[in-house]
Amino acid sequence: MSSTYIAASTTSASMDDTCLESAVRHGASEGEMNYQDVVDTLKGLNVTLDTNHLRALIKEQDPDRSGLVHLEAFKSIYKRFVHRQDLLHLFHRLSKDQKVLTSEKLLEFLRDEQCEADANEDAVRQLVGRHELMLEARKENYMTLEGFVRFMNSADDHILRRDHTRVYQDMTQPLTNYYISTSHNTYLLSDQIMGQSHLFAYSSALMRGCRCLEIDCWDGDEDEPIVYHGFTLTSKLLFKTVISVIEKYAFQASPYPLVLSLENHCSPKQQEVMAKHLISILGDKLLTMTVTNSFSRFLPSPEALKGKILIKHKKIGLLQDTILSGAPSTHGRVGEYNERAEDEGSAKVESKKMRFSMKMNLLRRSAESKTKQTIAMPLSDLVIYTKSKKFTSFQYSRENQKFYENNSLSEQEAQKLARESAQTFVHHTMKFITRVYPKGSRAASSNFYPQEFWNVGCQMAALNFQTPGIPMDLQDGKFLDNGRCGFVLKPEFLRNEDRSFDPYERKYGTRPMFITIKVISGFLLPYGSLSKTNKNSLIAKVEIYGVTVDEGRKQTQVVKNNAFNPLWDQSLTFSVQVPELALVRFCLEDQLSVVSNEFLGQYALPLTSMSKGYRHVPLLNKHGQSLEPASLFVHIWYQ
Repeated sequence: MSSTYIAASTTSASMDDTCLESAVRHGASEGEMNYQDVVDTLKGLNVTLDTNHLRALIKEQDPDRSGLVHLEAFKSIYKRFVHRQDLLHLFHRLSKDQKVLTSEKLLEFLRDEQCEADANEDAVRQLVGRHELMLEARKENYMTLEGFVRFMNSADDHILRRDHTRVYQDMTQPLTNYYISTSHNTYLLSDQIMGQSHLFAYSSALMRGCRCLEIDCWDGDEDEPIVYHGFTLTSKLLFKTVISVIEKYAFQASPYPLVLSLENHCSPKQQEVMAKHLISILGDKLLTMTVTNSFSRFLPSPEALKGKILIKHKKIGLLQDTILSGAPSTHGRVGEYNERAEDEGSAKVESKKMRFSMKMNLLRRSAESKTKQTIAMPLSDLVIYTKSKKFTSFQYSRENQKFYENNSLSEQEAQKLARESAQTFVHHTMKFITRVYPKGSRAASSNFYPQEFWNVGCQMAALNFQTPGIPMDLQDGKFLDNGRCGFVLKPEFLRNEDRSFDPYERKYGTRPMFITIKVISGFLLPYGSLSKTNKNSLIAKVEIYGVTVDEGRKQTQVVKNNAFNPLWDQSLTFSVQVPELALVRFCLEDQLSVVSNEFLGQYALPLTSMSKGYRHVPLLNKHGQSLEPASLFVHIWYQ
């Protein structure tokens, strides 16, 4: 259809009625169109569609319920999608004659209002070529209203900076200098008591850019280790099938290293089976020796470990021993690791399910309370740069911990350390990878608030990826950055040992960033669960997450009965002192009552990854999946 339209429109400066009539004649017989004809014709004209809203518009134009749309009705439907009041107003302001947008004016718009310093005449020509259907407009290098609307609804006008959609950060620094996308109880699809374990949980986490997976390993039948949440009713997976899925999906979303965090409860005999499966299934992807076959004082970089899978586990002896021995075959050999197993934490019992969970955890801890753990040497030898080390104190780590040893802290312990010794905690994470995991009482697989641990430089904030909510929205938003590769470089003040930083300060001695977000409108927004028609009472919220002094949230007024193209045109202003750690979350809600709102969609991203100017914000559902074409239209300005 688009080629037909281009050929038929060589003399018109916009999608006028003659062109629409031509489109209808090619889309249906005798000027009448059924639903599918309307869909096909609008798609041929590159019009952004939504099924629910389109059916509602057709219903408005078909009072007789004939199921047919006539020419005038189609024109009305088309103009409702394209002649949006918000974009029409902007187009008329930019255009000299309010009919076309010249290449000069479009370039001026990109540079002055969209703050795209690298915009040039060639970029303008490419935009016209991608979004303009008019043959004359393409030839003369200008935009009609319709082309401008398509441009403003496209990826070319996305709120996420284009240069941040690819890997742009320095990937040659030590692993300690990066935030690492990390999951907890990766095998589960739901709760930790009776939830299903599924291979999909691993493939899904990897496709979301996760770079650290957790595998809980237990003795299984016929000497085959299994994966499940021990002492519970969760279903079981074979360890070897889990590793096979990981091998398949490990580097599809990111080429950078993947860490397998093994929570090992197996006998030495089945630990050897685990080691055998890791070696045979992962092959050359498995890291079995230091990157240079020599010893260093620092962890290697993500770039140096590209395409490699690391095993995070306890290790017998020193890394130097593995290097000197060349990791020979150690079949049948075991060693004793003299360290108390990690405590998964405890909390007040609040329900029968949680009481059952606590009972199981007590049994679990009782079974693991030995100070010495027997580890099969073949498994121990596979631990290179990610040796698990129980945290004792910051002073102990400073004086005794090796650079390749990492700590896992429960959220309660990490929170207490952060609030009592934030600056010391920051210096600890400059030297050692630190993982924070949810407390043991989170039987429903709920999540903690990860921002406070990112604020002190913790590389691995382990979240239950299967559980939707604000923590996972922030996780997805943070790791949108740097091409979604699962590694994000920490700010300089969290990497430089000469710097001192406390996220709980009230003032930082620098001028704050003032950011104004004008929420202009929404487009093709989802209906609420209680609203089968366009009867939503819509509120748009903007929330800032970061250091304590920067956190805040503001919202627009309510717009009723218009989910198609609601207009708020309301400015929300924030002061941000540490923009390098700030995340911005847009949230759309349906106001059900004075005290109750229904979540409809959201989108989060780092403040420093946010483009200036007029931008569209794509909305995601609670599981982080696209609600396309639903979006918010905003104007961003900060200095």
